[in-house]
This record gives sequence, structure tokens and C-alpha cells, in this order.
Amino acid sequence: MSLVLDNIVFFALGLSYTLELAVVTLICSTAIGVALGTLATVEHPLPKRLVRGYVNVLRGIPLIVNVLFVYFVAPMFGVSLNSFAAASVSLSLWGGANCAEIVRGGLLAVPRGQREAIRALALPRSAGFRKVILPQALRPIIPALAGMFTLLVQSTALASLVGVPELFRDAGIVVERAVIEQGSSPAFPVYGAVLLTYFVVCSLLTRMTRGLERHYDPHHRGLRVQAGADSAQQGA
Repeated sequence: MSLVLDNIVFFALGLSYTLELAVVTLICSTAIGVALGTLATVEHPLPKRLVRGYVNVLRGIPLIVNVLFVYFVAPMFGVSLNSFAAASVSLSLWGGANCAEIVRGGLLAVPRGQREAIRALALPRSAGFRKVILPQALRPIIPALAGMFTLLVQSTALASLVGVPELFRDAGIVVERAVIEQGSSPAFPVYGAVLLTYFVVCSLLTRMTRGLERHYDPHHRGLRVQAGADSAQQGA
């Protein structure tokens, strides 16, 4: 454990890269997934086929292969990407494909009668989607997205394969240096600290998404409204 404390600044720098990569990946994956998932629900067959092809290809390729492919193949097409950019692109493309499928499933889970009611009330399509369809779709979408976001955070460790100085790569450097200098491997305490760090980050992310899930849960909101009414009656 003293080795971890002695290299705490080094690990903190690696954690900053991990968190930065995670934030970029989560934002880009969500944007891609929402756009493609919504596009997959339109009635025209061409957008559906294009989105389905994108999703099937990206989900059918191992993520580690996707990371290495983007990093080594992109320069062959004149696109020069540093290690951080290549990892961000590859993780975002993979996460966007999974997010698209989650969003598509959530939107299609809303009963067809809700869309018919929107047309019957002559509501604008954008207003009907925002006020009627989306709040109902978010209930099945948010729990699935929480699991995918956690997996994306854990997958940032793959960025070490292309040279991103994130937490997992820094842990490997510390272990290798200690083996050379001391002749013994401190892998257990070092990687144990890394494991604990990932656990804390993913737990915080899960708690945040559970808060959103409760916010869009009609039963939970009904209990809050009832509690507020009861407290108002007692005050009166």
C-alpha cells in the first residue's frame, strides 16, 4: 500500500485521463444513440436499415478490435488521430450503437395508442414527442443506459492498449518499475487500488442514474405528491 501512496500523484493523473475519456465517451455515445435510436423508429424503411446495419456491425465487433482498428487504420485514410482521440472515437462508436438499440427499444415500448392520441389532439409532432412519448420512454431507457454507461467507464481501460496514460496503464507502469527495482511484484495492492477506484466511480454513476430513474417513475412521483399533500393538510 505504501507503493500506491508514494505514486498517488501519478495515479491521480491517470485517473484524470480516465475520467476525461469517460465523460467524452458518455456524451458522444448518448448523442449518437439518441439520434440513431430515434431515426430507427421512423416509418421509412431506409433509415431503419441503415441504423440496423450500423448497430449490427459495431455490436458484432469485439471492442478491443474496434479500438485497435481505429487507431491503426485511420491514418491509412489520411485521418491522423492521437491515442486519446482514437480511443474516444472507437468507444463512442461502440457505445453509440448500444445506446441506439436501447433508445429504439424504449421508444417502441410506448403504446401505439399514445401516438394516435397525439394525432387526435392535433399536437405538434415535436411537442407530442417531448411531452408524451419521451417521458414514458425514459422509464425503460434509463436503467439500461445505466448499465451501458458503467460498462463504458470500465472499457476505458482498453485505451491503455493504444498508449493513453489512463489509470490502468499507469498501474502497469508502477508494477513493472517495482519488479525491476525491487525484484518482487506488487501487483495485488496496486491493481486492488485500481479495482477499488473503478468500483467507486461506477457506483457514483449508478447512483446518479437511479436518481433519474426515480424522477421519471410515476409511482415514486405519486408518493411524493401524496406526501406533500399530507404535510400540507397537517400544517393547515
